[in-house]
Amino acid sequence: MSDVTTANWHIKLLYDGECPLCLREVNFLQKRDAGRGIVKFVDIADENYRPEENGGVDFETAMERIHGVLPDGTVVQNLEVFRRVYEALGIGWIYAFTKWPIIGAIANWIYKIWADKRLALTGRPNLKTIVEQKRCSQEMCRY
Repeated sequence: MSDVTTANWHIKLLYDGECPLCLREVNFLQKRDAGRGIVKFVDIADENYRPEENGGVDFETAMERIHGVLPDGTVVQNLEVFRRVYEALGIGWIYAFTKWPIIGAIANWIYKIWADKRLALTGRPNLKTIVEQKRCSQEMCRY
């Protein structure tokens, strides 16, 4: 049976397991989930990550913006992922303000800036370099 048809989770959160700030957020959310399996946490940096099991979201696309996958296979991204995860965990009030028209637009704009700068802010190489390193590690390239 596919993961979609046997899902007990409400949303898969595709996260970058090599990002220290992302890991802080995931650790917080895992504590809120408390082993209930409401959120399925999927590390896109894991060598076993498979796009076909995660809404077809490939590594590079997942690294550009946060993505989530709903049990029916629908892919959501950006602040919508956080809204859905937090709502599923019963703390949706934290992101409720992002549903307001003007405030939501500003929040989405701020998130876009954050997503574009995330790698540099955490002291990591740019996306092109990370994608090449990932490709090379899968193909056992030599540097």
